[in-house]
Amino acid sequence: MQTFLEETLQLIEQKQENLSSCIFILPSKRAGGFLKNHLRKQTQKTTFLPKIISIEELIEELSGLEIIDTTELLFKSYEVYKNTKAIAEKESFEGYASWAITLMNDINEVDRYLLDPKQFFGYLGSIKSLERWNVTSERSSFIKNYLDFWKQLPEFYFNLKETLLKEDIAHQGLVYREAAENTEYYLQANGERKHVFIGFNALNTAEQQIIQAFLEIEHNSIYWDAENHFVDNTKHGASLFFRRYLKEWKMYKDNTPRLISNNFDQPKDITSIACSKNSAQIKYAGQLLEQYSQEKLNSTAIVLADETLLLPLLHSLPNNVTQVNVTMGAALKNFPIAVFFETWLAIHKKGSDTFYFRDTLKLLGSPVASQLLNSQQVTQAITQQNRSHYTLAQLQDISAEKDSTNLQLLFGNIETSPQRALEILGKIIFELQTTTTNNVVEKVVLHKLFGIMEQLLALGKKYDHISNLSTLIELFNELIASTTIDFKGEAFQGLQIMGVLETRVLDFENVIVLSVNEGVLPSGKSNASFITYDLKKQFNLPSYIEKDAIYTYHFYHMLHRAKEITLLYTNFSEGLNSGEKSRFILQLEIEGHPNHTYIEKVVTPNISIQQKEVTKIEKTEKVTQRLVTIATKGFSPSALTSYIRNPIDFYYQRILKVTEFNEVEETVAFNTLGTIVHDTLEQLYSPLVNYPLTKEVLENLQEKIAGEVTQQFSINFQGGDISKGKNLIIFEVAKRYVENLIAQDLTEIENGNTIEIVHIESDLTHTIDIPELSHPVNIHGKVDRVDLYNGQLRIIDYKTGNVQQADLDLVNWEELPIDYKYSKAFQVLTYALMLYGNQPFDVAQAGIISFKNMANGFLKFGTKDSPRSRNKNQEITRETLELFSEELKKLILEICSPEIPFTEKEV
Repeated sequence: MQTFLEETLQLIEQKQENLSSCIFILPSKRAGGFLKNHLRKQTQKTTFLPKIISIEELIEELSGLEIIDTTELLFKSYEVYKNTKAIAEKESFEGYASWAITLMNDINEVDRYLLDPKQFFGYLGSIKSLERWNVTSERSSFIKNYLDFWKQLPEFYFNLKETLLKEDIAHQGLVYREAAENTEYYLQANGERKHVFIGFNALNTAEQQIIQAFLEIEHNSIYWDAENHFVDNTKHGASLFFRRYLKEWKMYKDNTPRLISNNFDQPKDITSIACSKNSAQIKYAGQLLEQYSQEKLNSTAIVLADETLLLPLLHSLPNNVTQVNVTMGAALKNFPIAVFFETWLAIHKKGSDTFYFRDTLKLLGSPVASQLLNSQQVTQAITQQNRSHYTLAQLQDISAEKDSTNLQLLFGNIETSPQRALEILGKIIFELQTTTTNNVVEKVVLHKLFGIMEQLLALGKKYDHISNLSTLIELFNELIASTTIDFKGEAFQGLQIMGVLETRVLDFENVIVLSVNEGVLPSGKSNASFITYDLKKQFNLPSYIEKDAIYTYHFYHMLHRAKEITLLYTNFSEGLNSGEKSRFILQLEIEGHPNHTYIEKVVTPNISIQQKEVTKIEKTEKVTQRLVTIATKGFSPSALTSYIRNPIDFYYQRILKVTEFNEVEETVAFNTLGTIVHDTLEQLYSPLVNYPLTKEVLENLQEKIAGEVTQQFSINFQGGDISKGKNLIIFEVAKRYVENLIAQDLTEIENGNTIEIVHIESDLTHTIDIPELSHPVNIHGKVDRVDLYNGQLRIIDYKTGNVQQADLDLVNWEELPIDYKYSKAFQVLTYALMLYGNQPFDVAQAGIISFKNMANGFLKFGTKDSPRSRNKNQEITRETLELFSEELKKLILEICSPEIPFTEKEV
């Protein structure tokens, strides 16, 4: 394949023997690099390299000005804004910065297109007034100041221009305007040298004027990378600008443009591939590359329409890709260190001496924090203490002594001073530089971040505009988003990875384009301008139509000389991504060029439905020993019901002792609420054991409820705040649960019933005689309450959840140790058996008091002959316990049997 640059050089060589005397001007520095490489390959004899520059370098040379940094321009323009007397009401720097960047972009447009500022800004001011046509004649001061600003914009523009030119600096648009005005002087000094312009498309007015001035000299020339297929089609966007130049440029009234080819009409294999997600695009691209030979990889380019996919793509390249040249940088904001500093600034922006635990955990959870201190020790302590806010001193108390200094750096009071914040960030960077290993990327990122800190410090001292942390954070976020980490690689060998703009002037036989979605390629309409559409049309400024035409040209340019094209897009709608394929794909599909092979594919992940094997864990000798230990100490009712629910859960929780991750309870957890209610009732009722309850005693208990619930919250919810929000509601719920139980007891007493407390939260253990096992077996648990109700023994279990009577009704005893829906009945029978073993009784009742179902009072265990039978026996007798004991023994034998594995229950 002959590339455009090779073809251009061949034509130039036919007309010019001495290329070293030429000056070549290309759209980008990268294109210039490829031109140098082609010259090196084609030159047969030793010669001097011609001067090769980008259009921006030529513009700077013509103007004699240096383009000012965007951030410094923001500061300098604010100085001008403050000193423009005609603008009466001045905003703070933070307010100014929120709209100034958009305004500066518009000023750049005005200068690049060589518009008369007075006339243009006069029109713009009038339009802004018309936008407020419905405002009454008595305008508010805000509206008046708003309209006055637009009227005084020309004065701001000229003041800014004068200020910048005094220092021989300028924003990009002003450099173009000055270059256009100085072209004649440059040509007088350098007119004898041949200037060759190569591969341009969309030119602003300044560029057109400059290039036309050069072309008026006969030996200068321009070579277009254009295709007859698009030039002949007067409605095709890919040739929109070129057709305008043919019509408007004086030189083309008598001359034919150079280098219009027919490459697009050559045979091409085009494949459009719909993928479900971005990850699927990247994975598919990796699979394609895996099939390529080294020769094919050398002529392949991957073009990323969405440049955020760069890092995932680099991690997905197959092993056969040994050489990669990345022409685009990775944004600094995507690296962990930059995110760490963002978090640090956001925390200190709040200006508090205490730090919210989630913010603290987020900062300390960063891998960067682990390079500065033992962050794991601090995070574990925060989790255990269950405190919602921490001071620096408290954090130092729970950390190692050697980490105190770096904790001071991270959490010390910066008094919301931006200068102080930047100094501390500089110190943190210095600490990280001393602890960072030989990771080259980390060192480069730290170096870039340090440069940003130094720049912001210098600007802050020079201009004194960064008055608060909000402004600093805005500037910092903008700088890390625009600063990139550049990759090094062999520019002319191996796989090329680039953005859409980097493809200008370059050609590849095999092109893979990712994210060819509507809204990405082309990017769609943008409202980041104060200039209205009709004003753009009036002054011939580019609108979204021209913007789309630029994308169209770039897209079709990638296809000009390519033989194999793969276009990937996502067809899944998520967030801002509509999942719509680009109009460019539709255009290729509808036009259906006769020489092109067009194929559509849909890539879906391989879905294989496999029969999940039930997990089985054999009982090894160590497991058996652990079971013996548990049995000897005593199976708890909850442990046994855990086995009934799922033996695998029992294995993890009781054998391996794997517990859930302990997190800080910002909101009171449900199990914590249960503990608080149980412990409160224990403290209130314990002094009343073996005494009949009376009205006076219970009324006295009611007065103690609030204090005792508060005490239990302080014990079980350490450091938690119950003064507001959800926790206050949960606190009131806990009080209400306790109040309802005492009120229920009080009602029973007032109705003439007698209640005597026998046990409160008593630990009970009972030995089960199982001859088949050689080791002792006990059951152990804590009974919430045992009382005598009108002389009837009752065994009561409290539940803060919702329990219904049906949960305690049993028909078939054999289902009790098998079906988890009988877990409530199983638990109360276990308590009854333990109590019987310690304190034999003739008849008792066992059941549950549900705090969410207090209306139904004491829910008793009972047996029924059939599910629909209304007759039930709710008495617990020796016979009842013998029937239960038989089922309990079966369950324990199954648990302890070495031959029966722990088998997962199918859901």
